[in-house]
Amino acid sequence: MKFSESWLRSFVNPSLSGEALSHLLTMAGLEVEEEETVAPAFNDVIVAQVLEVTKHPDADRLNVCKVDIGNYGGTGTPQQIVCGAPNVAAGLKVPCALPGAQLPGDFTIKIAKVRGIESSGMLCSAKELGIAEEASGLLVLPADAPVGQSIRRYLDLDDRLLTLKLTPNRADCLSLTGIAREVAALTGAPATHVDAAEVPVTGTATREIVLDAPAACPRYCGRIVSGVNAKAPTPEWMKRRIERSGIRAISALVDITNYVMLELGQPLHAFDNAKLSGAIHARMAKPGEQLLLLNEQTIPVDADVLMIADDQKPLAMAGIMGGEESGITLETSELFLESAFFAPAAIAGRARRYGFGSDASHRFERGVDFGATRAAIERATQLILEICGGQACPLVEAKADLPARQPVRLRIARVAKVLGVAFTGEQIAQLFDRLALPFTREGEDFLVKPPSYRFDIEIEEDLIEEVARLYGYDNIPAPAPQGSLSMLPHTESARPVARIRQILADAGYQEVVNFAFVEEAWEADFAGNANLIRLANPIASQMSVMRSTLFGGLIANLATNLKRKQSRVRVFETGRCFLRDASSSAVNGFNQPWRLSGLAYGGALPEQWGAPARNVDFFDVKGDLEVLLAPFVARFEKVAHPALHPGRAAQIVLDGKVVGVVGELHPQWVQKYELPLAPVVFELDLDALKHAELPTYADVSRYPAVIRDLALVVDQQVTLQSLLDGLAQHRPALVCDIRLFDVYTGKGIDSGKKSLAFRIVMQDTQRTLQDAEVDAAVQHLVEYLQSAFAAQLRV
Repeated sequence: MKFSESWLRSFVNPSLSGEALSHLLTMAGLEVEEEETVAPAFNDVIVAQVLEVTKHPDADRLNVCKVDIGNYGGTGTPQQIVCGAPNVAAGLKVPCALPGAQLPGDFTIKIAKVRGIESSGMLCSAKELGIAEEASGLLVLPADAPVGQSIRRYLDLDDRLLTLKLTPNRADCLSLTGIAREVAALTGAPATHVDAAEVPVTGTATREIVLDAPAACPRYCGRIVSGVNAKAPTPEWMKRRIERSGIRAISALVDITNYVMLELGQPLHAFDNAKLSGAIHARMAKPGEQLLLLNEQTIPVDADVLMIADDQKPLAMAGIMGGEESGITLETSELFLESAFFAPAAIAGRARRYGFGSDASHRFERGVDFGATRAAIERATQLILEICGGQACPLVEAKADLPARQPVRLRIARVAKVLGVAFTGEQIAQLFDRLALPFTREGEDFLVKPPSYRFDIEIEEDLIEEVARLYGYDNIPAPAPQGSLSMLPHTESARPVARIRQILADAGYQEVVNFAFVEEAWEADFAGNANLIRLANPIASQMSVMRSTLFGGLIANLATNLKRKQSRVRVFETGRCFLRDASSSAVNGFNQPWRLSGLAYGGALPEQWGAPARNVDFFDVKGDLEVLLAPFVARFEKVAHPALHPGRAAQIVLDGKVVGVVGELHPQWVQKYELPLAPVVFELDLDALKHAELPTYADVSRYPAVIRDLALVVDQQVTLQSLLDGLAQHRPALVCDIRLFDVYTGKGIDSGKKSLAFRIVMQDTQRTLQDAEVDAAVQHLVEYLQSAFAAQLRV
């Protein structure tokens, strides 16, 4: 809502500066978004009258003018000024910048000779004064402009323009009357209200009004005004006010309807009465109906759009925009003036559907004062008769059920609890009186009946907000919160997520956070997911489904870093994934597990001289995961996964349960996503990582350990994990560790075979082991391997 401060002060004029008034409005919830002056700074520009105009002897496009500047400066002597404006003429009153004047753009006026003729000043256009962007000639002032008066004072150029950023619920402040009502309530200054008395009726013509859609249009007032002069000029004071409110002046009749809308908040519309046939109907659109609007756009009208029509044709989109064929022109001599209340639900969204908006729709869809419908049409009629002449005909009104204004209860104790300030009943009553909110008392409670212009008061909290606004948000104390804190118990059987993140960070990974909305292609590529969870209203077309894996976001992070020349990338993310799940444990058919996923790309180590450069591989990341899972020991079993390389991927098994996968990215996706190298990725269930075991005491042996190395030849198809599992099950009690330390194929080993070297550590906590029992333990393991895996000792 844009308006001039001087117009507002004509309604209510508190003893506040402009800056203080803006702050007051902002702190009351009517944020002043922008402040600007009507004109930039300049001085010594006055109202002057051109007395004579003669051609310049040495220039075809210049004129020598004698200009009356009144008694400005105490001289009273007409000045000679050379002017090149095409519209200069004797008798005009125009702005005149005198010698010494400072104009916008740091331009100083001096006495100078122009083609040999002395010029003592400059006649100005609106552009030169900074009050218009373009001008074709001098700014012509009204004939009654007082000669010698400062142009800043005459045109009120020291006025300020304020723009309020109103919230949608404060439609009552989309008018000068509403804003003045607020300022009066906030400051206690007296407010002057618009005189909208009934005008004398001198005509007899009327039109019937039919409410075919009473729920959408419960009140409609119409009046014929005949014998108007549509070519009458708009008064300068009215034109100035509406233009400073951001509305272009068009013609007197149109300007009057816009002026009343700004003044009272009631949009009006004027039809050319000669173009109407029969009764006026407020009805819903008919199938296939079209309308040529005032913006010269022809639109097909949907069935849920409220229309204003006569007996033969549609005339306007109700509360949005009028039709071109029934609009007024400069030739109009008889008009039908409309003032109506349209239900917000019947207007909201309709204008945006067709790709345009209007000041009327902006107000109607938020709620217009249905109690001021008659007052607005009376005010508009009054101005039309004053400016354009004519005769007012009887006012015709059709009315159905208007919105019910249900009383809202306010409890004093509730105000104190919400605001933290104790108010007495008398204090609250005074605040409501200032707001003109009618109320009754029921004990300590207030029953407030919202006025017809306050659509935002529906519940108790709305009234508490009104109390807070008038009391002043700055006056509400803000004590520091107090509370007793206690350390929450932390069980040792659960590992906090922060610790899991820290382990990965210590390993060189950096945490990222990605959207849970992903591309559909990612789900197909990295999860093989055909049962997608689609978003009803995605924030972007490429983010249309919910993720079932975190891989997609990490691959996108890698691509972004590669574009920025980062050759070594380590990232991880914890987040929810979203899966369809018909089991009874799922919520509404969906499962939302927390997962941890990571990616490693580039060099295994940062660039250095201490180790040869090599790229990260499966076993590097496997080592990171073993550290992450410690003290638990996981099994890594070969697996087929849509995102991973067929021969370089494994599922992670912990206590017999699959908790995740790890592996190189599939070559197909490396090529599709244009990655120079294949990253190694992993994903685990976060709940499995959070589990921890209580530490238990075990004796530390004080006796030396015995180490034996055992080299065995087995078939290539025999997996290391199966060997380790068998050895763990059949090892004697004195064997405390078995580890693989070498794998060999080649010379001396038959084709299809491989040599595996194990280091066996044996120790007892109570005594030193004897050679005989050590040899017996080793022999036991060898015999098991020979029988179970056809292993042969390598000599």
